[in-house]
Amino acid sequence: MTLDFKERIKAFSELGTLFKENIDKKENKKFPKWDLLLEETIIKSKSYNSWFTIDNLKLSLKNWSDSLQENIISDWLFKYNIEDKSSKRIAIIMAGNIPAVGFHDLLCSLLLNFDCLVKLSSDDKFIIPFIVKFLESRNKKLNNKVVFESEKLKNFDGVIATGNNNSHRYFDYYFSKYPNLLRKTRHSIAVLDGNESDEDLSNLSNDIFNYFGLGCRSVSKVFLPRSYDLDLLFNAFFKHKEIINHNKYVNNFDYNKAVYLMSKEKFIENGFLILKEETKLGSPIGCLFYEFYDDKKDIIKLMQNNSDSIQCVASNMDLKTNIQFGQTQCPTIGDYADNNDTIKFLLKI
Repeated sequence: MTLDFKERIKAFSELGTLFKENIDKKENKKFPKWDLLLEETIIKSKSYNSWFTIDNLKLSLKNWSDSLQENIISDWLFKYNIEDKSSKRIAIIMAGNIPAVGFHDLLCSLLLNFDCLVKLSSDDKFIIPFIVKFLESRNKKLNNKVVFESEKLKNFDGVIATGNNNSHRYFDYYFSKYPNLLRKTRHSIAVLDGNESDEDLSNLSNDIFNYFGLGCRSVSKVFLPRSYDLDLLFNAFFKHKEIINHNKYVNNFDYNKAVYLMSKEKFIENGFLILKEETKLGSPIGCLFYEFYDDKKDIIKLMQNNSDSIQCVASNMDLKTNIQFGQTQCPTIGDYADNNDTIKFLLKI
């Protein structure tokens, strides 16, 4: 591990310190001026995009503060044959559905010393530039490593692009001649067996409601054993009742409820969430789809058949790829979107 590489890791660990001290509200901060600038950036992000509430912005920072530690970053990268990619330029097209959702791609690229050409989402245009400025202040060799581009991307050696199914077709058309890592719409699900504790269901509610369900790691559908009592879910979800006071959320809730009523479709609701029996994986904002199952084998088969559409599976059952309730929105630094190893991809460029 070269000295330059260690210094890049240290800069990111100091970013983690900044995030942690902001979340913990420590009085004696290591980076007091940057903490004030971070608070200003958080407020600016909230004002610009009302989906980015203070709570959701802080949740994103907290998750990153847990991962951005020198030993965790070093252990994560230990298994790779790290190469310096300073002669290469990577284009990164970021999504903007949840705060700083494109940061992991930037982290991977800068650790390998790529020059980065970044196209921000119009919905998330303050947090990432702030992060870059902080990193530059901690490691002068990172100065000018990141260029933000709002127009057509030019002169790059590879591309990472994240979007929905529609934008993916555009990405595939324009970037097919370059080494590329293209991501499209994915959904997360939960599988219950009826033996979950109150704590499990409470944690599941966080997987559903955090970020208003806008993330690909947000649980949008639950699979339930036949005859499952849906009131158990509603009781566990009650702690999130205040979500209905969010202007954009309630607009989506009311719209979807009206559509279902006009279409004479069956559903139940509790004033802030619609529960609807549905075979689709992805539910709209303000809704949670559910489906009954009879045998665990049916779930495993469904997961296999929809592996390209499923991001996470929350469950206490042994489904090989499942994670604990309450953890879908808390990926580790080595958890890659769509299960495509970003570091491996970058090392091949």
